[in-house]
Amino acid sequence: MREIDGSYGEGGGQLLRTSVALAAITGLPARLYNIRAKRSNPGLAPQHLAAVKAVAALCSAEVEGLAVKSRDIIFRPGLMRGGQFDFPVGTAGSITLVLQAALPVAVFCEEPSRMTITGGTDVRAAPPLDYFRHVLLPLLSRIGVSAKIEVLRRGYYPRAGGVITVDVEPSRALRPLVMVEPRKLAGIRGFAHISNLPAHVVHRMIASALADLSAFPTPAIDRTELGGERAIGSGGAIVLVADKDGAPLGASAIAQRGVAAERLGSSAGQLLREEITSGATLDIHASDQVLIYLALAGGTSSFLARNLSSHAATAIWLLEQFLPVRFRTTQAGRLVRIEVSPKPVSMCAG
Repeated sequence: MREIDGSYGEGGGQLLRTSVALAAITGLPARLYNIRAKRSNPGLAPQHLAAVKAVAALCSAEVEGLAVKSRDIIFRPGLMRGGQFDFPVGTAGSITLVLQAALPVAVFCEEPSRMTITGGTDVRAAPPLDYFRHVLLPLLSRIGVSAKIEVLRRGYYPRAGGVITVDVEPSRALRPLVMVEPRKLAGIRGFAHISNLPAHVVHRMIASALADLSAFPTPAIDRTELGGERAIGSGGAIVLVADKDGAPLGASAIAQRGVAAERLGSSAGQLLREEITSGATLDIHASDQVLIYLALAGGTSSFLARNLSSHAATAIWLLEQFLPVRFRTTQAGRLVRIEVSPKPVSMCAG
């Protein structure tokens, strides 16, 4: 059994989600303690509960201690299986954070999976849904992940009610990702939406993003205004994607009460500008979210990031607790080169 200290590194929910996903994929039971110990509200929140339940359903796991505010659980995985699943978060907790835990497990199931997840599509402290759709999934498709997301309804804090379906094809052989050479900017596109808000909000958000990206070819930004049955509650987000020779760099901002639309658009625009001009081959958020897939791929993967985030450093430590892999991080000018490769197997003479 793997003993995982949930207070290690950044000590948040990512460590929990990745731990149960790795337990499911490797078949190794795990005990997690001090769960989210560094947060102001430690222990399992409803969205963390939903993530663990989702992974448990995909691998027929037995879980001890699974309750809101629990700080200690034991996860005993069974056989992974595909099929149809409904995963309700039950609050405005993030759909994409549940998906972070469930997707890698679904990829390694024997059969295709269809997951219906209900909760918040675009909420604070989590990747907005369009970032997952237009940045992370295209990156993962390069290494052999086949997944498609359909948005049935948007949902926001505090009412939630957003619904998506995710179709995942099994893939037992992921390819390594090697992206260490400079790439030319082919163009920028974006996806901005608002729900149950005045139309001028999304126009102002887009205008400020365009102003911060004026040094580049004018981005094509899709604008969507939702209401009625297409969204529960009010909210919105902007996601910007730079196409670097077929490899996306992303940046985003999520609408918040009391934060001007101009500030949101400018925040996303500035972040993307930093990613483009830095020469990074993966953006700062993708650079930690892809690590579990690269650690499970065959061969050596490597890429360049603006820096090694605390999320990435924590993920690296955790992956090495479960898998026979070795990470190397080295400075490459102003960037950090992150490399993951299988550990060599020592052979005994005899």
